[in-house]
Amino acid sequence: MLQALYGAVESGLIYALMALGVYISFRLLDFPDLTVDGSFVTGGAVTSVMVVSGVDPFTATLAGAAVGFVVGCITGILHTKGNINPLLAGILMMVALYSINLRIMGQPNIPLLNETTVFTVVENWWQALNLQGIVMAPFEALGIAAYVPSSLDVLVAATILMVIVKKLLDFFLRTEAGTTLRATGDNQTMVRSFSANTNVYIVVGMGVSNMLVAFSGSMVVQHNGFADINLGVGMIIIGLASVIIGEVLFSFGSDKIVRTTLAVILGAIVYRMIYAIALQVDFLEASDMKLITALIVVAALVVPNWLGQTNAKQQYKKSKANAAKQEARQADAEGERGHVTAQSDS
Repeated sequence: MLQALYGAVESGLIYALMALGVYISFRLLDFPDLTVDGSFVTGGAVTSVMVVSGVDPFTATLAGAAVGFVVGCITGILHTKGNINPLLAGILMMVALYSINLRIMGQPNIPLLNETTVFTVVENWWQALNLQGIVMAPFEALGIAAYVPSSLDVLVAATILMVIVKKLLDFFLRTEAGTTLRATGDNQTMVRSFSANTNVYIVVGMGVSNMLVAFSGSMVVQHNGFADINLGVGMIIIGLASVIIGEVLFSFGSDKIVRTTLAVILGAIVYRMIYAIALQVDFLEASDMKLITALIVVAALVVPNWLGQTNAKQQYKKSKANAAKQEARQADAEGERGHVTAQSDS
């Protein structure tokens, strides 16, 4: 179980990149973008082909993210310039990307187990600098080294990467351009009244969103050791589940962008942990992944509504009881005043 949870945290940090991309499109731009299922594979396809061709894995990863940016911009242009419904624009791009990704890969899947990837480079650095011994020293001093995985290179590297991406995203969203992008998702009419071109911000926002999604796909294929044409199926649901879980558990209704992006990251980790724990149940199998994901999303959506309705009913009953008490006090006060008046008249 501990090993499963450790792996869940690792993969959660990698998939958090995709969750941040979904957060930008669905929450900030209010754009139901289904391009995610295709752009996730696009990032992995471009990176895997370049890695197999001998290109430096870091360059290949950045290239995959860059292609994802272009794909997102095309979706935005289909909506803004082609006047296509956002949902339909995403569906059209997702369908087109299936054939494009297959063209890029040249085959349904590409193995990377014997190739030099970002994670093999990180592992080599980790061993060369003897970082495992340095990191394990505190745990050995506390006598809990047996509960720590034998290698923490992927976890540490994914954490550092996630911190860097989060800082850059927070910085961008707090700039004038980022603030305008967020305002565009809230009220395009108001933004246009300030002579701002909302179409540009929608296109750029969609590009940034799918860039993060493709970046996540690039990292996932290198972490898994293979790229597959069907790897992106259901990614949009996983991204939404991460966003919703993060908002429910960690955002606490805060509008601060720094806290919200952190909530999305933690939501992605929690989702993977729930998934890992669910697979430990005897009667559940790996083929039940989609069912587990659907149940997680349903629970994340329904439970807060139930809790909100329960709190509203309790508040209503409390206010009704307070109103009844106030009316009773007023009635007693009026009766007392009438009694005093009657006595003074007599």
